Amino acid sequence: MEALVFDIEKFAVHDGPGIRTVVFMKGCPLHCLWCHNPESQSFKTELFFTPEKCIGCGWCVSACPQKCHIIQEGRHLFDREKCISCGRCASKCYAEALEVVGKRMSVAEVLKSVLADKLFYDNSNGGVTLSGGEPLAQFEFTRELLDASKKAGLHTCLETCGYAPSEKVRALLPLVDLWLWDVKATPEMHKQFTGVEYKPILDNLRMIDEAGAKMWLRCPLIHGLNDSEEHLLQIAELANSLRGCQRIDIEPYHPLGEGKAQRLGRSDVFHADFIDKAIVKKYESFLTAHTNVQVYSPT
Repeated sequence: MEALVFDIEKFAVHDGPGIRTVVFMKGCPLHCLWCHNPESQSFKTELFFTPEKCIGCGWCVSACPQKCHIIQEGRHLFDREKCISCGRCASKCYAEALEVVGKRMSVAEVLKSVLADKLFYDNSNGGVTLSGGEPLAQFEFTRELLDASKKAGLHTCLETCGYAPSEKVRALLPLVDLWLWDVKATPEMHKQFTGVEYKPILDNLRMIDEAGAKMWLRCPLIHGLNDSEEHLLQIAELANSLRGCQRIDIEPYHPLGEGKAQRLGRSDVFHADFIDKAIVKKYESFLTAHTNVQVYSPT
């Protein structure tokens, strides 16, 4: 069993308890305006291109079977419409101006990488976190990897937008120790900001809660879109209604995705202003006053 993985992050401390390894799987049914990992959205291998890194060596010109690359008057021109993302141009790009995004990996390969740091998980009550993209979108691989992780004695987290058939979510209940569940926008604005309806996500969240699951709500805050007290109050009320909710994470917008979108050659680069740390603390206090669960922000 294989899946398309675009990153494996070691020593993560914000994606579940303790020290963790996060496996980022490529492909997502949502297209959030503010996505800080735009390379996670497509279900296909892609190429990052950073022209300012190019040293003009010409390797990509000779290596590319589609003739996507031209060095012209000292400028590197890349025709993405011809590109088939074979990765040959990036294989010997010494300056790393070209990078392949996405690699097919087996459950055994991923688990080997994860288990290399088991000592750190054992000493910190950490484990493995599956993220994305959307892990539920590569369901069979996700189920096998979670099952193998549990058999290896690892604590498992699944970070999800929750948008998937309920039977798939239910099938993972015995394999997930902690759900990291995204709450992105008010029900009225959810489709506008993410491309999908909110109701299936909420129904799945209610379902796992009734089944006794433990969860943290993860709430991105984007200035001018969803950083209102109305939205915060809805988050608090949702947390209060869930028996298994242990924590609310508020995650202010980070512009990391802007540069990545540019490197992918996308024209729809989203921009939002930073939310001041003092304002984030204010939001933290507001949520704390309206809910009984822990509220956390990385600021």
